[in-house]
Parts: sequence; structure tokens; C-alpha cells
Amino acid sequence: MANEQPINILIVDDDDDIRSLLSEFLERNRLVAFQASDGEVMKKLLKSQPIDLVVLDLNLPGEDGLSLCRQLRTNSNIPVIMLTAKTDPIDRVMGLETGADDYVCKPFEPLELLSRIRSVLRRTHQSGISEGNAFESVRIHFSGWILDLTARHLLNPEGVVISLSGAEFRLLKMFLDRPNRILSRDQIMDMMHGRDASAFDRSIDLQVSRLRQKIEEDQKFPVIIKTVRNEGYILATSVKLENR
Repeated sequence: MANEQPINILIVDDDDDIRSLLSEFLERNRLVAFQASDGEVMKKLLKSQPIDLVVLDLNLPGEDGLSLCRQLRTNSNIPVIMLTAKTDPIDRVMGLETGADDYVCKPFEPLELLSRIRSVLRRTHQSGISEGNAFESVRIHFSGWILDLTARHLLNPEGVVISLSGAEFRLLKMFLDRPNRILSRDQIMDMMHGRDASAFDRSIDLQVSRLRQKIEEDQKFPVIIKTVRNEGYILATSVKLENR
């Protein structure tokens, strides 16, 4: 529709042909594509353009994709899809561990990447991350912490802002929506990733561990997100909504 805001996708890959082909394909599907051949160009574009999602190659000259993804997660909440030519599961897990929201292995069909892009953006907006929800500012209080759904960040008990990746935000929001309820790994995968869940079957424990690193004082003895042996996880605290 004429009044819809454009969706800007940044493709970061040192292969000129891949960047050009993907850009043309995305443009044909009503997305706006920007191109970067390395991390330096990526950073300049992120400062000058409102980017909605980054497609980031793992193997880049200079700073690699993992390092750049870590920096993105520290400085922004822009969703990231990692591109990798490697098929070893450990590489996919490493990508997710650094904060990527999804990954696609090379070689791939452009239609598959488009599907992943739409899926990540849909999950992002369904999680209440869209700036369009700013008129309904909601904060969720739990164990002294505050999750701000509008600003999409976490405040610790001292009021310090803690940055969250897209996956961490969705995971925490999912637990907060279901306090004191045991959730199996299958349920978490289905709620987090839907039909793409099978691709993430080795990463749920890792994502929970990363979230615990940010909210638990002692990861060996967590008190907020507890493990229920042979069943899954539970948010073992009360939750209070604040409408502002």
C-alpha cells in the first residue's frame, strides 16, 4: 500500500554477485535493499539509513560476521540473519550465540532467505517490538527487573539498561507471558520459531543460558528461570504489568 513504510534490508557480503542478485530479488519483492562488502561499509550505512534487518555473511574480510554480530547486539536491536557456507551445527549455534535471530546456509535459494526475512520481521513485530506500539507503553516488572516493551530493553534492579538480542527479548517475553508455568523445550521452540523450530532444536538450552547470564546472580543456582528436570523451564516469579 502507498502509505506503508518501506522495509530496509542491509546485505553484508563480500561476494559482489551474491549482493547484486539478492538485492535485485528483494527489490522485486517490495523490499528496499542496501549493500555492504565489509564491516566498515556496514557501520556507515547503519549510521545513515534506518535499517530494519541485516543479512550478515559469516566469512568477511577484516572483521568476520560473528564479531560484527556481537557489536550489533551491543549497540542495537536490529534483527540479524546470518549467512554461512558451513554446515557444521556448531557454526549455526555460534551464530545464534552471538545474537543472530536466524541463519541460512549457503548455497540457498533467494526465496528461502525471503521467507526467513519475513518470518524474523513477523516475530519481531508480534513480540511488541514495533515502534508503532509506542502509544501503548507497557513495562513488565519481575524480581526487581523491568522489561520495557516499547524501548525493547531490560532494566536491572539498579535501573541500568541491559541490551537484549531479538531472540533474547522474545524468549524473556514468552516466559513473562506465562509465569509459574512449566514450558517444555518443544513448546518453547514452537512459540519462538514456529514452523522453523526444527532448525533450532539444539539451541534452546543455549538461548536460555544466555538469558540467564543477564538476569541471574548465580547461573548455577538460578532463581528466576529454573530448570525442571525432564520437563523444561519455568519462570519462578510473579509478574506485574505497568501501562504508561
